[in-house]
Parts: sequence; C-alpha cells; structure tokens
Amino acid sequence: MLATTTHGTAVVLATRPLGKAHLATSKEDTVTTRGVVYIHAAPPALCPHVEWAIGGVLGIRVSLDWTPQPTAPGTFRAELSWQAEAGSAAKLASALRDWMHLRFEVTEEPSAGAEGERYSSTPTLGLFHATTGVHGDIMVREDRLRAALARAATDPATSVLAEMQELLGKAWDDELEPFRYAGDGAPVRWLHQVV
Repeated sequence: MLATTTHGTAVVLATRPLGKAHLATSKEDTVTTRGVVYIHAAPPALCPHVEWAIGGVLGIRVSLDWTPQPTAPGTFRAELSWQAEAGSAAKLASALRDWMHLRFEVTEEPSAGAEGERYSSTPTLGLFHATTGVHGDIMVREDRLRAALARAATDPATSVLAEMQELLGKAWDDELEPFRYAGDGAPVRWLHQVV
C-alpha cells in the first residue's frame, strides 16, 4: 500500500498479508537439514543423468565418485551426503524415480518442524516412502496402522504380518540389502547447499 505525505513524499505502509499470501516464508525462515543419497546400482549411461538430476535439485554442480557395484556387474554405485532445505529428500527422490534401471535410497534427517524421511526405489518394486524418527527408525502413522488392521480383519487373504511388513518396507529392504552391503567402505562426499 502506498500513501503520500503532506510533503508529496511516497511512504510505504506496512500491511498484513491476507489469505495464503501470509504463508510465504523468507530466506531467513528456511530450515536446513542433512541427508544422504545412495545410488546402489546405475547403468554407466545413466550416471551423468543422475548427477545432473541431483545437482538440479540441490542447485549446485554434482560430480559423484562412481565405483563398480559387485552385486550387479556392469553397474555403478555412489553416495552423496548433502545439506539443504528441509524437504529436499522428496525432491531428490522425485528427480530419480522415473529411471527404470536405477536402485537408490534417499534419506533426510529430522529438522525443526519436520520428521525425517527415507525413500527407497528398485526397478521391480517402485518407490517406497517412510517417515523416520531421530534414530532413523521408521515411524508408522496411526491412520496407516488402523487401515492395515482393518484390511487384515476384513480380508481373509490378508495377514497382519504382511500388512506390517508392507508398512515397514520389508520388500525394499530385502531387495536392497545386498547392494547396501556391497557399498561398505565406499567413498562418501559431502555437499552443502547455500540457503
């Protein structure tokens, strides 16, 4: 809002934003967190595209240290520790999820006002998302537990055990575990986004 004084000078009057405009945050309000991108297996032709996708999300140039993945000969693996604004794990997973031959995980530590997250993806299972606590444990929301129990109670072909394993991402863990083990001792690089 603009007002004019008696001397003809323009003065900007502070006004309170109405509606959704009030939800906008400034750079000072940005919450940062840390996380890791684990590329468990990528075909060689896909490696530069993965770097570009990650760099596009983080807003910096990314060059990963690719090493052969012994669990899937002919593929490569890499890890990247990152620091960026909260919610970046979801953006990273979205940027990587559409490549059919890519196995990856993205984690994000909890931060002020946000739980942690873990995304896992395999060519056969697709994308799995879980909320994680401060110690990295998967936290399952009450509504998801109630829905799983209701399905098991109303469908004789559904077991409570199968429902709980689905909520915890057991199939993704089972498929990715050999790839995780093969990565022990691999180099890790830290990247920080200036926010």
